Amino acid sequence: MNISDPDRRGKRSGSTPRRTEKEQGWIPKIIRKRVCTTFVEDSFSNGQLCQCGERRESHDSVALGDHFSTAMVCHWESAQHSSDSPTDAFGELDFAGTSKKHSYFLRLSCDTPPPIVYTLMTAHWGLKSPNLVVSVVGGEGKSKVKTWVREVLRQGLVNASQSTGAWIVTSGLREGVSRCVGEAVRDHAAAASSSIKIVTVGIAPWGMVHNRQQLVNPQGSFQAKYFVQNTSRDLPCLDTNYQAFLLVDDGTVGRRGGEAGFRARLENHISIQRTGICGSGSIDIPVLCLLVSGEPTILERMEISLKNSLPWLVLVGSGGVADLVGDLLENVSSVPVMLAGGPDGEGEAVSSGDLRERVAQKVKKHFPSEKDNEKLIEMALSVYHNRDLVSIYHKEQEGTEDFHTNIKRVFTYFTFFFNSSSVSPYTEELKLAVAWNRVDIARSELFNGSIHWSYEDLKDPMTDALVNNKPEFVRLFTENGLNIMDYLSYKRLEDLYCSLSENTLIYSMLQRRLADRQNITSPGSYQPFTATASPAKEQGGNNFSLFEVSRVLEDLLGDVCQPFYYSPLKLENIRSKRRALKKVGKTLKADCSYREKRCQYPWASLFIWAVLQNYSEMAIFFWEMAEESVLSALSGCKLLRELSKLDSETESKLSMKELAQKFENLAHGVFSNCYQSDESRSFTLLTTKSPVWRGATCLQMAIGADARLFFSHDGVQSLLSQIWWGDMERSTEVWKLVLTFFIPPLCYTKLISFRCIEADEEKTEPSSPGKESDGYYGQTIFSFSEIKNLDADEQADESSIIVSDRPQRLPFLVSRWRKFWYAPVTSFLGNVLMYFLFLLLFAYVLLIDFKQPPPDGPAISEYVLYFWVFTIVCEEIRKTFFLGGVTLTLHRRHYAQDLWIKWDLIAICLFLIGLCCRMFQTSYEAGRTFLCVDYMVFTLRLIHIFAIHKQLGPKIIIVGKMIKDVFFFLFFLAVWLMAYGVANQALLYSYDPNPDRIFRRVFYRPYLHIYGQVPVEEIDVKWSEPCTENLTEIEAGAEPCRATYSNWLVVILLVIYLLVTNILLVNLLIAMFSNTFSKVQENSDTYWKFQRYNLIVEYHSRPSLAPPFIIVSHLHLFIKRYIRKVSSTKIHLFAAELEGKLARRLMTWEHVQKENFISHESKKQRAQDSERIKRMSAKVDGIIKQMAELRDVDCRLRVLESQMEFCSSAMQWMMETLTQSSGVKASRPPPTFKETSTSFVSKSF
Repeated sequence: MNISDPDRRGKRSGSTPRRTEKEQGWIPKIIRKRVCTTFVEDSFSNGQLCQCGERRESHDSVALGDHFSTAMVCHWESAQHSSDSPTDAFGELDFAGTSKKHSYFLRLSCDTPPPIVYTLMTAHWGLKSPNLVVSVVGGEGKSKVKTWVREVLRQGLVNASQSTGAWIVTSGLREGVSRCVGEAVRDHAAAASSSIKIVTVGIAPWGMVHNRQQLVNPQGSFQAKYFVQNTSRDLPCLDTNYQAFLLVDDGTVGRRGGEAGFRARLENHISIQRTGICGSGSIDIPVLCLLVSGEPTILERMEISLKNSLPWLVLVGSGGVADLVGDLLENVSSVPVMLAGGPDGEGEAVSSGDLRERVAQKVKKHFPSEKDNEKLIEMALSVYHNRDLVSIYHKEQEGTEDFHTNIKRVFTYFTFFFNSSSVSPYTEELKLAVAWNRVDIARSELFNGSIHWSYEDLKDPMTDALVNNKPEFVRLFTENGLNIMDYLSYKRLEDLYCSLSENTLIYSMLQRRLADRQNITSPGSYQPFTATASPAKEQGGNNFSLFEVSRVLEDLLGDVCQPFYYSPLKLENIRSKRRALKKVGKTLKADCSYREKRCQYPWASLFIWAVLQNYSEMAIFFWEMAEESVLSALSGCKLLRELSKLDSETESKLSMKELAQKFENLAHGVFSNCYQSDESRSFTLLTTKSPVWRGATCLQMAIGADARLFFSHDGVQSLLSQIWWGDMERSTEVWKLVLTFFIPPLCYTKLISFRCIEADEEKTEPSSPGKESDGYYGQTIFSFSEIKNLDADEQADESSIIVSDRPQRLPFLVSRWRKFWYAPVTSFLGNVLMYFLFLLLFAYVLLIDFKQPPPDGPAISEYVLYFWVFTIVCEEIRKTFFLGGVTLTLHRRHYAQDLWIKWDLIAICLFLIGLCCRMFQTSYEAGRTFLCVDYMVFTLRLIHIFAIHKQLGPKIIIVGKMIKDVFFFLFFLAVWLMAYGVANQALLYSYDPNPDRIFRRVFYRPYLHIYGQVPVEEIDVKWSEPCTENLTEIEAGAEPCRATYSNWLVVILLVIYLLVTNILLVNLLIAMFSNTFSKVQENSDTYWKFQRYNLIVEYHSRPSLAPPFIIVSHLHLFIKRYIRKVSSTKIHLFAAELEGKLARRLMTWEHVQKENFISHESKKQRAQDSERIKRMSAKVDGIIKQMAELRDVDCRLRVLESQMEFCSSAMQWMMETLTQSSGVKASRPPPTFKETSTSFVSKSF
């Protein structure tokens, strides 16, 4: 059976997947345990114990049967005298009496392949792959752990593990060093605020675990209850502070060391795996063995690891083997070793023998009572010969705060020592810093200006930082020489998408699009997902191409912009999805030359990649670096809100919504700076098509992202107001517009003020590059005198702007007429006035002039009404199918989302039904009924019309929210209404089959009771109306008599019903209304400003004339578009194109405003108390580090002082010897130490 590859496994929102019994049913088929099969008598137990540690009665008959072979065996061996069988202890572990989350455990044979175990831990148990493994060796059993060792484990080891994302591996038992590590991890988890959790793994011998029988269950335990005894002495119980336990079974009971071989093999296997998410790192996982104290048997374990080239860090002073190794490396290492002797090789033998003798002395010094000294000496010699892999940690010379730095330096040295291909140790040190996410070390030691970094040095670490979501390193690399244009090719961008985790939403979306492409290009070759592998894996990986990314972005962004990445794939002119799929299939089967090209917009592409994965800090950094910051922030907001709608996980959904709101705030903030800097440029910024975002504008992206806060900005509302009023002054009174509407020649008078477009154009004639830019921004986009379509080109000789296709200036009469009638406010006013006339005509027809069917009717007024509705239908058809610049797909989506469009369709359908019915005598009354209901629908349409009003608009929004509350109220009311109505009818009338009376008495009358209409005479007094008890008459329709025996119960039910409905439910509804009003009132203005955009766009696109005269505008448009072939340019007010110098200036100006905004926000953040505390903490850490350096200098001075004393003593001895010698005669007496110091002091002064 195959196990899924852990390299493609991932976790969403940091959650650990829970594995059920069914999902782990494969474990006994692969994982085995060991059982003793040969009873080898222990000579010290009188035949009661086997050398495996089990009692005789615990062995089966097979193990006890072969007495002859048993007698021949003197020493029990696990490989020979035990056999394997399916494991019977695995699953989840629940420590009884503790609030700790469950742990995982597994009983496994000592010869189990490490790859299977590592896959189980990462893929099935959900443990995050480590960036470092620290294996704590020694300090087992009841040995007492020294205080300073506890501090090193608590402050040094745990802090280093937390900052690097490390695994700590110990025996996992509640004794010795492993207990200290568990307590340190527990205390750190309780005090730390970081979301990174330390993973602790216990590898213990199965036979040593106390109460291990509680874990045995052949089907697996989900969850196994494990009781830990609270005793004063340390028992080998499982520690509650570990996430996973590997219980190694070698067939022995009560004996240590059986797990050492498996543990060494597992550590060696981990050391050849790659760091990072999905194994995407550029270095192997560092594995460090930390030796604390230890028995002599630890030397064998150390010898195995050193042969596998695993480094060791020894805590000298902790006792045991640690002190022996420290003594060997410090005192024996200085002995000269002769590598070549005389011709007989005696020199080498003598030097080796001398080394062995010195090592033997050290072994005897530290372990005087050990009997098997020869074996210890051999292992100590092996350790000494591999001394390059062993590093010493002194408790006197180094503090606990230097422990992490010591670990990093150990790995940096060893990695460079064994990697001959490395140019310098700095590259490997940088890779370690990236793997451990220590940007502080990288800044202070690697990027301090003393090292020159090339592009080749930073390329692989940059990929590691991107894939593993380390934005600080990405920022650091881009600040220190990494050119993003050289780095990001289309191939590397595809590789980034292929590195996505399987359990992410974006991965599933890309996988679905990949399946579509494979089904088209290779029909029948694609197979659905299985539990063990995906089709991408079967083909050697996730073969995501840019086409899948483009399709996913199209799903998320919709028709707001054109498809992404079509240019490198050469799909610009292909509109059919099927043709595009076939073309991409051919391109990918060919040489794929596009992959070697540079990405056209690298920062925007990386921004999209980070947003799709919900990488908050990474996405914000890429937004800071990308072009068109306002549109980029709105695009990120759009993507995240669409993703949150598709995501099913609550935590991930909330984080996406928070990040989307953050991007909307960024767009709002940057645009605020732009609007304060230059109003006209900020208006241009909102309506300019973006080449980066495939022709989208800020307004289009904001409406697609539901960015209500952005639309509430004064600058956006000012633009909308300017578009709304056209070329008229915004201060124009409404009565002037109404008067001019009915008397059009007044537009040529001074009754209405118009903006002086001509004067503005003369003032903005370009005299310099700066002025010509301002003039362009001020005059082109928002002049409604004519529909302008400007195309700015560069002139290299004159450095000026030439506006092509500029229409000629029209005569005053035509120009002023267009300025008035082409303004959206005029169109709105005309539609409102004519709509009121339409409602009056409709009411007149229904109330006064609604005649009989033909030939008596309809009347002339009714025919006028029919024609009026016909023009309304024509306008709906035009808006649906003939609105230029918008696709039919977008219109369908708009129709599906817009409530008022559905309302219009209902009104038109009801009118057509009523019209058809009223033409026939048989359905005349039904037709009149339909038309009456339709009149109500048309009248309620006024709510949408007046949503543009500043005072009425927010109140309409509040009413809409309250209608939702009414539905909840009606649900509770219907429950009580049904309960009371049925009971009341059944108690008062024993038999009444008339459905009309039943409906009225069960639903209608109880509903009227709420408003006080209670017929007491029918309930509590004697019935005086004529009635009958004859069943035949009752069935014929006669009124039945009331039952009087249960009047008292009816009264009680009425009291309860009125109490609940009139007091409880009505007050509940009032409370709901009050709550809704208080919540919506704060944001109602924002909602109204957001909806105002849609209304302005609607009336901006409408013809100038209102129904029924709009038919004239429809004929004019038909002739203009389909006969004269004149394209529409009115949409350029909302989507303009800038090219050349103007586009670059606008982009530069926006970038400057973004930098100002970021600088301002940084100052505000630094001024916060929390940031001040962080800076103070950093300063304190710096002082502590300097004090540690001073302590190091002090230690060095002490060593130097001792050496000086030795030199002084030697010189004194030489001086005395020479003085006593007769061969040398001095010309003067020797100086004394006192005289020298005195003369030195006198000379100094």
